[in-house]
Amino acid sequence: MTCFSDIQFSGLIIGISTFLIIGAFHPIVIKCEYYFGTKCWWLFLILGLCGTVASVLIADIFWSALIGVFAFSSFWTIKEIFEQEERVLKGWFPMNPKRAGHYKRHSVKILIKSEEKSEEVKVQSEEVK
Repeated sequence: MTCFSDIQFSGLIIGISTFLIIGAFHPIVIKCEYYFGTKCWWLFLILGLCGTVASVLIADIFWSALIGVFAFSSFWTIKEIFEQEERVLKGWFPMNPKRAGHYKRHSVKILIKSEEKSEEVKVQSEEVK
C-alpha cells in the first residue's frame, strides 16, 4: 500500500474535471441559444474574463487550472452560440417558436451566404475545366 501513497492524483482529477466542465457547456450552449439566442454571448465573455483573472490570482495550481479551464470554456462558448444558431437554421436543432421572427431574418442572410459560396464553387470549377 505504500506505492499508492507516492502517487499524485492531481493531474488525473484535473483531466476528469476538464472533461466534465467542457461536457457541461454543451447543453448550456443549446439551452442559451434556444431561450436567448446569441444575445447572451456577453455573459460568457464576462465569465471568461473573471475566470481568467481569478485563475491568475489563485496560488493553488489545482484550483487555478480548473478555473482556467472554466474561463476558456466560457470563451469557446461565445463561438459555439453563434454556430448553434446556424445549426438551428439548418434544422439540426429545434427552433424556439417564440423567436421565429429572429430565425427568419437570419435565415435570409444564411441563404444569401450559401448562394454566394455556391457561385464561387461554380466559378472555380469552370476555371478548372
